Amino acid sequence: MTLYINPVRRTSRRRTLDEIMRDYDQDYSAELTFPIDVKADSDSFTISALLPGIHPEDLDIQIVNEIVTIAGELHADRDEDGSYLLAERPSGKFHRVISLPTPLNANDVEANLENGVLTLVVPKAEEAKPRTIKIKQI
Repeated sequence: MTLYINPVRRTSRRRTLDEIMRDYDQDYSAELTFPIDVKADSDSFTISALLPGIHPEDLDIQIVNEIVTIAGELHADRDEDGSYLLAERPSGKFHRVISLPTPLNANDVEANLENGVLTLVVPKAEEAKPRTIKIKQI
């Protein structure tokens, strides 16, 4: 028996699902996105996010088990009465959910926002850290 998968139908189904979810939940897709890097070390993860123009008080960072959520709001500070020829600077709410492979220690997280780059150093939970096991000879 041969099974054929038609990618055209799958794309159509995916588009339909996206439309249904947008109607169901307005917050399904974020209007603003930002790039991130995630680096894994033996004891921690380092997450770097490019967030130009964001102030620390406009950020909300939450860590639950192995999920890191970065959310916030970007304000464009535009004059409402002004007549702009071009207004491309984004504004609005944003969020990003990052699922990491191991449980995290939320108590010892280090966060730094410098020159528009958010850096989070999130240590792994003790039970997730690698251990060296010594073998006893009998």
